[in-house]
This record gives sequence, structure tokens and C-alpha cells, in this order.
Amino acid sequence: MACSAAATALLSSNSGAFSSKAAAPMASISKPFSQTLTIPKSFNGLRRPIQSHASRSLSLSRGSHSRRSFVVRACSLRPLVGNVAPDFEAEAVFDQEFIKVKLSEYIGKKYVILFFYPLDFTFVCPTEITAFSDRHAEFEQLNTEILGVSIDSVFSHLAWVQTDRKSGGLGDLKYPLISDVTKSISKSYGVLIPDQGIALRGLFIIDKEGVIQHSTINNLAIGRSVDETKRTLQALQYVQENPDEVCPAGWKPGEKSMKPDPKLSKEYFAAI
Repeated sequence: MACSAAATALLSSNSGAFSSKAAAPMASISKPFSQTLTIPKSFNGLRRPIQSHASRSLSLSRGSHSRRSFVVRACSLRPLVGNVAPDFEAEAVFDQEFIKVKLSEYIGKKYVILFFYPLDFTFVCPTEITAFSDRHAEFEQLNTEILGVSIDSVFSHLAWVQTDRKSGGLGDLKYPLISDVTKSISKSYGVLIPDQGIALRGLFIIDKEGVIQHSTINNLAIGRSVDETKRTLQALQYVQENPDEVCPAGWKPGEKSMKPDPKLSKEYFAAI
């Protein structure tokens, strides 16, 4: 579904709770999507899921902004970005122990970086997994948890964690590695390669309301950037805290944002 640069969809939904090993349990999502969709003048849609099977009204504010009202026909295929993240509960390895991770327990508490990788004991994967672990404290400061997922068993995860990094292992990690042996999580996030039974390098940023706000999917040979993941997370948090602003290309904290308005946006362009 396309979304205009002037507004992001706001969905009335019955989203439930979201979970992690340290968070208190909350109610599961019972009705992830509703039939009512309204796009407001602000970017509060970044906090709410997009409805994909209904027409929706769009109005731009007047005052210092011009106002219009029109109807946009949504497409029939529901994208992941802008919608409630598929919930799951699965076994994981953390601190060399087996634990349960339930995604919905994070709702209302933390942002989540959920990333998929193909297989344990491979080549590119440990470089990504250890890079996120080494910078886990930076994401903690942004009220964000990191979760890694592959189709391997928890026993394979444990063996890999117990293997030294110099031998291709992971060593101790500062976040859980989730086991998706049923491949149901990979499938629900659209990253499963069916004929190989493994996941592409998908990464999803999920906000505190359980809505997917960003996704990237790399092919198997291409590793991901922790720096870019953090920058995107910071941009997301900024526009959610400042719903009348948007972040231009390459924006970083402290840099100038812009107004999503034909006239006010010229202030940004005039300054560059």
C-alpha cells in the first residue's frame, strides 16, 4: 500500500500486547486489523497500523496549511510496514539458558529490532550477530530490544554461543537468539525461502505499539549495517515525538528536519 509524503495512515485496531523474557506478560493481539481507517494531518500514523482492505479518508489541515479532503482506494495486498507485527512465542537462547520469548510482551514498553539470518555456523551471520551484541548498550539507551531469529534449534544456538569468536562462534550475546524450527515466524514475516527452508536477511523495526515501521531484506551474501539500523531507529523515534516533522535522506540526530508542507518545506531546502 502506498502512503503519501504528507500523511501516514492511522488505524483503529484492537492490537494486544507484545512480549520478551524480562517484560511482564500482557494480553495477546486479538484483532490486529480493523475496518476503519482515517489518515490524520500529522504523522501519528507512524504509531498506528495501516488498514489495507478499505477505502480511507485523507484530510490535510488548514490554518497555516491548506486543507483538502479526498478518498484513496487502498490496495488489496497488505504490506508488513505500517501494520501490526505478527506475534509469536518461541524458544530462545540467552545467557546460555533456554528461555521463552513472546513478542507481544514488548507492547507499550520497548521498540524492537527483529532480524532474521539464514543459519548458525555460517560466515556472514556471525559478523552481524556479534556486531549487534557489541553495540547492544546503544540500543538499550534508545529503549530498544534486539532479537535474532533463525530456523536452527536452540541446541544449535547454544553450541554456537559456546564457541569462541576466533573459531567462528558467537561467544556470549547480550540479546536472545530465537529458534524458528517450524519456520512459521520466518514465513509470517515474508523472509522464508521455501525451497531452501531458510530465511533471507530480513530486519524489522517495530515500535512500542507493535507496528512495523521499517524493514530491509538482503540476499544471503550481503550483511547489514548496525549504523544504518540505529540511524533509522533514531529517525523513527524523532518523527513519532515530533509528528509535524519528517526526516530527509541521511538525517541524523541534531540535524535539521523538515515540515511536510509545500511552503514550509522550502525553509529546509533554502538552508541546505
